[in-house]
Amino acid sequence: MSAFPNLQPRLFDAPARRLVGQRLVMSREHDRTAELWRAFMARRWEMEEPIGPNLFSVTQYPSAYFASYSPRTEFCKWAALEVSAAAPVPPNMQVLTVPAGRYAIFDYRGSSLDPRIFQAILTEWLPASDFLLDNSRPHLEVLGPGYRNADPSSEEEIWLPVRPHLTP
Repeated sequence: MSAFPNLQPRLFDAPARRLVGQRLVMSREHDRTAELWRAFMARRWEMEEPIGPNLFSVTQYPSAYFASYSPRTEFCKWAALEVSAAAPVPPNMQVLTVPAGRYAIFDYRGSSLDPRIFQAILTEWLPASDFLLDNSRPHLEVLGPGYRNADPSSEEEIWLPVRPHLTP
């Protein structure tokens, strides 16, 4: 029985977006997420022309990451804000253009330290859906005003990049 019996996402065809922030390469075994966010939050006020208050936790996985999962496999994680196309990029920050595409958006309430929601999405919802993971686009977590990091009442949106399951 799933810990998340009502895994019903919204489907959204997202436009391309421009994010600016900082990134680190890490693995599940050597998770550097806290280090990344500490560095980013100390400098987030340097960014001009943010589009809304939301923060973005972005993960770029290698194409075979989920097919041959290992906690040692590295991926790139970003801490970022969405900004206008004309916004300057502060020193030692980078731009990430997230391509347009369909996302399954899950509203999650719970601690950011609990990985079970991601396990449920990838091992329960995705195989039962009409979609496949779109490995060409990054995974997003949109951290809005209700986000409280490790707090059990924290709220965030988990954006899973998907594409239709091709039938023969």
